[in-house]
Amino acid sequence: MTAVEVRTVISGHDVSRAEVLAWEAARLPKAATRIGLAVPPGELAHQRLRFAEAKLALGPDEIRRRLSGALRASDLSGRATARLSRGRRVTSVCDLHVTGGDTAAFVDWFMATDRPDYERSMMAANPDHFLITTTSQGLQEVIETTGGSPLPSRFLIDYQDLASLRTPLDPAYTADASGVARSESGLPIGGVRHQFRDTDSGFHAHLVVEFPRLLPSHLVQQHQWHLAVEFTNWIEAAFRGSADSWS
Repeated sequence: MTAVEVRTVISGHDVSRAEVLAWEAARLPKAATRIGLAVPPGELAHQRLRFAEAKLALGPDEIRRRLSGALRASDLSGRATARLSRGRRVTSVCDLHVTGGDTAAFVDWFMATDRPDYERSMMAANPDHFLITTTSQGLQEVIETTGGSPLPSRFLIDYQDLASLRTPLDPAYTADASGVARSESGLPIGGVRHQFRDTDSGFHAHLVVEFPRLLPSHLVQQHQWHLAVEFTNWIEAAFRGSADSWS
């Protein structure tokens, strides 16, 4: 295990770990209400794992069933916004400066879908994660509430075909985890361009999510906090041994 510290920068301003945790804590009861589960008792670190375990216990089919109405509404809205945006994108950006650890170890951990704790760690990283799994076609199925959206959405991330991404690779970064987000019908609705590089003290994660240009700016801004929550939690899990280190 490696000790790590994460400094978060959102819109050019340093954000404390306490502020990131407060955002996560405020989202948890909203996510619990949405999925029809009780808020676990205890401190946030304990709640984080217990809530993830409760969602995993439901299973993918039940999660999709419980959220089906909201997912239909968000799919219609998302596809309409993407089409009206005509391929134009707006980005939600968060930077994490990590003391300790290194780029290769984190990216290898993050992309290793065969880890025994993969789905648990993906779910526990953010209360707004309802389902993150890999399809038989090798796509990543995600059901989550993005940023400050009133509804959860379902999309498929393709890490192979990146043609519709608008954010170019920056040669200053040595690794990336990039993918195109598609609706179930295959329409590109956004994507991720997460890039990483080693520093003298650890590594730097430059996290970018592309949304359709016409998405309300408030939702885009709130997703910066979503990124801060999930990636800080993932980084801590990667270098402290497992998601169990959060409890």
